[in-house]
Amino acid sequence: MGVGTSTFVIRWINFLTMLLSVAVIIFGIWMSTHHDGCRRSLTLPVLGLGAFIFVISIIGFFGALKNSSILLWIYLIMLCFVLVGILVFTVMAFIVTNNGSGHSVAGLRYKEYQLQEYHSWFLKQTLKQYKLAKLSPIEAGCCRPPSECGYPAVNASYYDLSFHPISTSKDCKLYKNSRVTKCYNCDSCKAGVAQYMKIEWRVVAVFNIVLFVVLSMIYFVGCCARRNAAQNPSKA
Repeated sequence: MGVGTSTFVIRWINFLTMLLSVAVIIFGIWMSTHHDGCRRSLTLPVLGLGAFIFVISIIGFFGALKNSSILLWIYLIMLCFVLVGILVFTVMAFIVTNNGSGHSVAGLRYKEYQLQEYHSWFLKQTLKQYKLAKLSPIEAGCCRPPSECGYPAVNASYYDLSFHPISTSKDCKLYKNSRVTKCYNCDSCKAGVAQYMKIEWRVVAVFNIVLFVVLSMIYFVGCCARRNAAQNPSKA
């Protein structure tokens, strides 16, 4: 890649990533005002990511603008740490979300989930979110007892609890028809939250793969720019 081409590309890529980092920081501030505890808990990581991207972009931009080999070295080292971090997080995300796919129940058009199906580390993180979050019945899927209990449904939101449950699951005893109780303390409810978080983690992991490929290409261009800067140092 030519001397002028690599520095030009790095300069404008980092100018765009500076604008992106500002958008990320604004998004983090918006998340801090969100009522969902799960999303609000991500405020600091998002703000930190935005600030880190901004610093890297500034260094890369001025390194390419001034044709400074030292600044481009610093830029490449920091970008390398980002690539390694993304790679480690992505691999971990796929490992801890590999279990727990739910099981189908005859007569139902949706799946039910069991707490023991999920990875122990991921489950521990999920349970922290479960305690912090304001969960709605729709979000948690906690409005009905597990099908294994066998409670006859009187209507869409009321079950005949006088029926002796056919399962020994503790969830069958925890479920109440009261609107403020339902099955919010059930393991099946927590498993529903785990499934919700698993899907979000998978989306982030896929996004990270795309980001890793893009940043790897930028890293390659940055290496070319640093080499060219070393061979043609700025006389300014």
